[in-house]
Amino acid sequence: MKRFACAVVLLLPLVSWAGIPIQHWTLATGAKVYLVEAPGIPMVDVQIEFDAGARRDPAGQTGLAVATAKMMGKGVKAFQGQAAMDENQLGEAWADLGAMVGANASADRMSFSLRSLTRPELLDAAVALAARQLAAPSFPSKVWQSERQRWVASIAESNTKPATQGGKAFNKAVFGTHPYGAEVDEASLRRIDTPDMAQFLARYMLLCQAKISVVGAVNREQTERLLTQLLSGLPRQSACPVLPMVGEVAPLKQAQKLEIPFESAQAHVFIGQVGIARQNPDFFALTLGNYVLGGGGFVSRLTNEVREKRGLSYSVYSYFSPGQHAGAFMVGLQTRPDQAAQAVQVASDVLAEFVRTGPTDQEVQAAKDFLIGGFALRIDSNRKLLDNLSNIAWFDLPLDYLDTWSAEMDKLTSAQIQQAFARNLQPQRMVSVILGGKP
Repeated sequence: MKRFACAVVLLLPLVSWAGIPIQHWTLATGAKVYLVEAPGIPMVDVQIEFDAGARRDPAGQTGLAVATAKMMGKGVKAFQGQAAMDENQLGEAWADLGAMVGANASADRMSFSLRSLTRPELLDAAVALAARQLAAPSFPSKVWQSERQRWVASIAESNTKPATQGGKAFNKAVFGTHPYGAEVDEASLRRIDTPDMAQFLARYMLLCQAKISVVGAVNREQTERLLTQLLSGLPRQSACPVLPMVGEVAPLKQAQKLEIPFESAQAHVFIGQVGIARQNPDFFALTLGNYVLGGGGFVSRLTNEVREKRGLSYSVYSYFSPGQHAGAFMVGLQTRPDQAAQAVQVASDVLAEFVRTGPTDQEVQAAKDFLIGGFALRIDSNRKLLDNLSNIAWFDLPLDYLDTWSAEMDKLTSAQIQQAFARNLQPQRMVSVILGGKP
C-alpha cells in the first residue's frame, strides 16, 4: 500500500548529529525494538516488520502478501467494545487526527507504519486506532473483489509495455523457481480470497519475530508505553514458531540469450545474473564499485562507452538489488532495435573488463567523494532515518552502521573492489534479454 499523504510538514531537517545513537532492546513478547530519539520535530514514526513478505506466498497464490497489505486499511472489525468501521470511516478518522498509517509487503517483509504528532491527545488516539487496524482488519470481501479487478486491469495494462515484458523475462531467467522470480497474474489473484489473508496474518504476523523501528520525539519509556498499546491486540506466542526455510537462489550455470519480438520503437536490453544477499561481506565494495561501473549516471564507465563514444543509448545503468536472499545484478539500457546486438556486446565487454581489472584509483576516489559527500542526504529527515534504521533492524547490521558507513567506504581500495566483483560476478554466465523489434 502506498503511504498516505500527511498534512503536517514531514521533511524538516533533523538536528545535527555527531553520531546517531541507536537504542536497542527486546520486549517481553520477543519483539526487537530499535529507537533513535529525534527531538527536533514533535512527531514520531513507528515501523513494525514481520517475516511475511512475498517470498512467503503459497504456491499458486502469488500476490497474497501484497494483497493482504493492501487490504489492511479497508476497514476494521468491532474491537474491544468499539464499533466496526468501513474504509471511508477509517479514512475520516485518520484525517481528523492528522496522522497516517500504512501497510506494505516487499519480497522479504511485511511492514506496518504509523506517523503521528506527539501531542498526547493526538498520539494516544492515533496509537489506539492503529492498534485496531493492526489487530482487527475486517478484510471485506466486496472491497477485495473490486480491488482485485483493478489489480487485474493494471497488470493487463502494464503487460502492454515493453519494459514490463522484458523485466519479467529477465527475472524468470535469473531466479528460476525461487520466490523472487514469481510474478503476480490474473490466475494467481483469482485464487486469493479474504479468508486467505486472515490465515496468512495468523501464520506469519508473529510478535516474537517482529522488528520494530522508532524515530521521533520520544524516549525509551515513552516508546515502551506506545508499543504496549499499539501491540495490545496481537496474540502472544508461548513458544516462538520456526518458520519454514526459504531456499537460496541458485546461481546460473551458463549464459542465456533471449530475443523477444515486440513492436516498439526502442529495444529494451537487460543483462545480468544472480547478485548478492544483503549480508554479503562484499556489500560495501560492490556498492562503491557499481557507482563507477554504471550507478554513477553520466560519469560511469557504461555511459562513457555505450552512450558517449558510440551513441548507442541515451542512458545505461547497473545496480545490485540485495535482499534476504541474493537479488539480481542488472545492466539495463534502451536502444534502436537494429543496434541492440551491438549495445549488448559493448555493455558486456565493459562489464567483463571491469570484473577483470577493476576501477582505477582516480575513479574510486571520485566515487568516494560523491557517495561519502552525499551521505548526510540519506538521513536528513525522520522518514529517511527510519528507512535506514529498519534496514539495520531487519538485516541485523551493527548498531553503529550509520556512524561507520563513511569510514567503511573510505578505506576501500581499487584492488579490493576488483576482487569483490570477481568473486560475485561471472560475465561468461550472464542472461541477456533483448525485447523489441517487429516479429
